[in-house]
Amino acid sequence: MQLFIDTADIEEIRCANDWGIIDGVTTNPSLMAKVGRTTAAVIREIVSIVDGPISAEVLATEAKSMIEEGRILSQIHKNVVIKLPMTIEGVKALNWFSKNGIKTNLTLVFSPNQALLAAKCGATYISPFVGRLDDHGHDGMELIREIRTIFDNYAFTTKILSASIRSTLHVREAALAASDVATVPFKVLKDLYSHPLTDRGVEAFTSDYKKVTTK
Repeated sequence: MQLFIDTADIEEIRCANDWGIIDGVTTNPSLMAKVGRTTAAVIREIVSIVDGPISAEVLATEAKSMIEEGRILSQIHKNVVIKLPMTIEGVKALNWFSKNGIKTNLTLVFSPNQALLAAKCGATYISPFVGRLDDHGHDGMELIREIRTIFDNYAFTTKILSASIRSTLHVREAALAASDVATVPFKVLKDLYSHPLTDRGVEAFTSDYKKVTTK
């Protein structure tokens, strides 16, 4: 399973990229608002750091404007993936991008039916929001499992990108459900390294080694 970092914070991206574990980056308007910069400016900087898919979300709500905005963003770099909302207008724009060889990520997916429509229209990625489903009393990971079954049934090439990841448990469950990608906040990525037994083991080995070297 590939791991993307879900952030627009350049320092977080640099740090995670230095770890050697991330394969791409996802951004959205809310993340852009936190850093106070335009999407284009942030994307230009990200593509100079990470050599992998970089999702840049359009702000328009009508297909024609989405296409115009997405075309401009796609010209920044070959790795840019145009992020579109899972709406009728978004899927109309998706059709245009698919026919013109521009990579896409259909976001705000909450049902297998939405995922099916996006895959039929050639989406490169679909982003089911597992955490938000959990917030509303549903099993977000069950959605990943259902989409996996549908995509495998019909040999769709669209990749499942598990989004709205809230914990290391979500990452584990996404991997077990055969999600192609999980896009993960910086804090959760860092938490993946941690286990109390690892910490205790390191402390014990360090302590024992000091005893040997001080004799």
